[in-house]
Amino acid sequence: MNIHKIATHLNQLVAHKTGAGCSFDCTPLGGNIDVLQVNIFGREEIPIFISVSDNQIHCIAYLWGEDEIKKEQKVKMLEAMLEMNIPIPLSCFAKVDDKYVIFGKLSTNSSLEDIELEIVTLSDNSIEIISEMQFYLN
Repeated sequence: MNIHKIATHLNQLVAHKTGAGCSFDCTPLGGNIDVLQVNIFGREEIPIFISVSDNQIHCIAYLWGEDEIKKEQKVKMLEAMLEMNIPIPLSCFAKVDDKYVIFGKLSTNSSLEDIELEIVTLSDNSIEIISEMQFYLN
């Protein structure tokens, strides 16, 4: 599995033909590691970034930066995130540099349909998390 195969599959889907009812726009990004930026039409503000390693497919969405958190609410926000980590389907929280993210991983043996489901679920979770965490953000 590689990002080009994933991009080709997602770009050819039409919303009414997908199990998730979504259309995708995929853009390969240059760099040391091949990364695919996936936008779901109607949700362009929260792209999903995909990379493939030897045995995993990594899917990540950036949520907010450290500078967007109300300083007096940070500890409560972190506690809320820890409590939400288990019930959120197919996703976990992390921090990359000064950005908070939500991510999921799949096996490189996953089907293209499984990858599609992961992307849509991660996008759904991102929207829900941002909504739930508004109290803690500027």
